Amino acid sequence: MPIESNFPNINLQVVDLFNFLFNRKDRKFSDDQVIFQSGDNLSRQYTYKQLKQSATDFGKGLRSNFDLKKGDVVGVYAPNDVDTPGVVLGALWTGAIVSPANPGYTQAELVYQLKDSGAKVLVTHLSVLDVAKKAAREVGIDEKRIILLGEEKDPSNKTKHWSSIRVLSGTDRYRIPRINPKEDLAFLVYSSGTTGRPKGVRLTHHNMTANIQQIIGAEAWLTHDGSVSCPGIPDAPKGKGDKILACLPFFHIYGLNVLVLNPIYTGVQTLVLQRFDLEKWCQLVQDFQITYSYIVPPIVLLLCKHPIVEKYDLSSLRMTNSGAAPLTKDLVESLFKRKGVRVKQGYGLSETSPTIFIQRWQDWESAVGTTGWMVPNLLAKFCAVPNEGEEHDGTKELPRGEVGELYVKGPNVFTGYHNNPTATAECLEDGWFRTGDVGFLDKAGNLTITDRVKELIKYKGFQVPPAELEGYLANHELIDDVCVVGVDSQELGTEVPRAYIVRKGGLKAVKDSDAKEIIQWLNGKVANHKKLRGGVKFIDAVPKSVSGKILRRILKEQAKKEFREEEDAKLNKARPKL
Repeated sequence: MPIESNFPNINLQVVDLFNFLFNRKDRKFSDDQVIFQSGDNLSRQYTYKQLKQSATDFGKGLRSNFDLKKGDVVGVYAPNDVDTPGVVLGALWTGAIVSPANPGYTQAELVYQLKDSGAKVLVTHLSVLDVAKKAAREVGIDEKRIILLGEEKDPSNKTKHWSSIRVLSGTDRYRIPRINPKEDLAFLVYSSGTTGRPKGVRLTHHNMTANIQQIIGAEAWLTHDGSVSCPGIPDAPKGKGDKILACLPFFHIYGLNVLVLNPIYTGVQTLVLQRFDLEKWCQLVQDFQITYSYIVPPIVLLLCKHPIVEKYDLSSLRMTNSGAAPLTKDLVESLFKRKGVRVKQGYGLSETSPTIFIQRWQDWESAVGTTGWMVPNLLAKFCAVPNEGEEHDGTKELPRGEVGELYVKGPNVFTGYHNNPTATAECLEDGWFRTGDVGFLDKAGNLTITDRVKELIKYKGFQVPPAELEGYLANHELIDDVCVVGVDSQELGTEVPRAYIVRKGGLKAVKDSDAKEIIQWLNGKVANHKKLRGGVKFIDAVPKSVSGKILRRILKEQAKKEFREEEDAKLNKARPKL
């Protein structure tokens, strides 16, 4: 039997995102509420009213300048900025689909996403304009269809700023198109797969609005005015309410939902950092009395161990939420002991918009190691994990409490992968999404993730597909065969990619310089998060099944032992001799 959430189901609104956020009748905060403020330049901010007007004007500008129509794709290739919400909502106003891309992408990686998504307009930032122009040229996007967001404009005046697109839109003849929330796409986000290139995840307007409502249904403690109290947790300042510090990337579904869309709905003021900087983060928490921040395990590790944290008062933080990878009990306890900062956990995937499990605030200490309860209006089941090389079977359902592969079904589950029916069929059947993660529910309803059927590596929350790296490495002149696995780095507090390589000529041909040369070669071809931080190891042969599939788990176990020994040796070497 499918498992239901411990939270009561809610009556979900079915409406497009723009109207859901800007034309609601139950809004409890004023037009003048500041929603977004730049943590890098405090003079840059948007009230709710300004944001709605900016988005509407930009949407009309896109329509009048570029004849953008419902269903067209707008690419966004930029670091975090307070302009991003207006740009995203403006594109949605036209009925367009927004496809955010990692600003760390190389030209080739951006070209792939622009081409696969069919983007007709590209919004970017001055810091990555050169790469954006080259990629756009390669896929046939006219340079006139590249738009800048952010504080800085193009010194050459060749690329229009989004503010000028808004000014040119002075017309009333354009109207927001009719949207079918359950059918029409709002976002096309790219999630790295285990079989090669990233896949476009098709998320409808209802997927996103449903997940916003599910998150609020599971934790209603963040408010614009401090009017709600959570048992055992300090209250937000009455009248002033909560303040969120946004340091996670907006191009990622996690940041896109909880840091771009959610604050517009709740009215909670959000300070935006272009990129995470530990001291800047601590300074803003202290100076602006930040009450909440979404973080990832490497940030938790820094807060626990970095000496600079001692300089700052972080006591205003009521709670933090960590996603992307599990936290240990030691880390959670260490952070609270050191700075009095509470951290809870959640779990989600791009394909689920993303949040499907949330740890309750009051359980942050008692349910450490779990990702909490399933969000409202969602069903789950656990199925027998297939042996390596076997096909998965979603009909072999296990009793509650047993370890199995997690499947979920609900209004936030995506509609499929873009232009990839084969990949869609492998993980989506009758509305049930196969997550690829293995775990169990305890008696209280908390989910514990124990393993990953999928082969994805997660570096600081960013997905690294082994097959993509293997594809590059296989083309290197020194390499006959290769397998990439993830290893947990104690030093970095995250999973890192490690390559097992069969060298041309065998082990006897390996030179001391080979590993370094291969790593440097690959570094020039991939984004920063895909680099081989776990190193290179040369082997006789890559273990494979009779059918030729890589038996990745064998090397993963070997890598786990080897890498731990390597890190321990490195640590011992660094210790001063007594």
